[in-house]
Amino acid sequence: MNKPPLICIKFITKSYTSGNTIRRVLTSVSDDICKGECIALLGQSGSGKSTLLNLVSGMDKPDSGQILIDGVDITTLSEHQRTLFRRRHIGFIYQFFNLIPTLNIMENILLPLELNKKNNKEQALELLDEVGLLNRKNDFPDRLSGGEQQRVAIIRALVHDPLIILADEPTGNLDKKTGRAMLDIMERLIRKRNKNLILVTHSTEVSKFADRLLLLEEGKLVKQNRETRC
Repeated sequence: MNKPPLICIKFITKSYTSGNTIRRVLTSVSDDICKGECIALLGQSGSGKSTLLNLVSGMDKPDSGQILIDGVDITTLSEHQRTLFRRRHIGFIYQFFNLIPTLNIMENILLPLELNKKNNKEQALELLDEVGLLNRKNDFPDRLSGGEQQRVAIIRALVHDPLIILADEPTGNLDKKTGRAMLDIMERLIRKRNKNLILVTHSTEVSKFADRLLLLEEGKLVKQNRETRC
């Protein structure tokens, strides 16, 4: 018997109002994502990629439709409930790293654990060791290269054991060689822990390691590659 999808996106529509103008960003977007799948979300600038990521994270709510994550319909949750759900079950990797400059590397990584009232420093140390930065744990972000900062950001996204990792153009601020190395590290860590990844990118090179590609065109989802059944 097939298992239910971990993420179920059902007929999501989202618009934004600017003055007297209503701009439709997403139109009736639907997809099922199985547990452990790595999805690359591609599209031109303005196609709705980041908007969809914000909806899956619960940072924003759709105008209509449903998003179920592990059986929980996050579109019915209050803002406070969505914040708690996101804090516990979702990890983020951003283009510009978003490390806190006044905290050292270890303190940056431990933030999600502190927010979730978890005490798992051993997991943080293990992850730092896996990416070769254990000896840099007391350094501050400005002492690290861009690639090293992004490795720290990947660890921070994983350390609280979330269900899903959401990555928005994670190689956009890195040169090609560093970006490729960072993707290899990210894929290895995420697949080892059987986590889901939704990766927003405009680069087909970046998306090559994904299980499936999803293409957004003018707010509508065009499925590519093979269909995956849970």
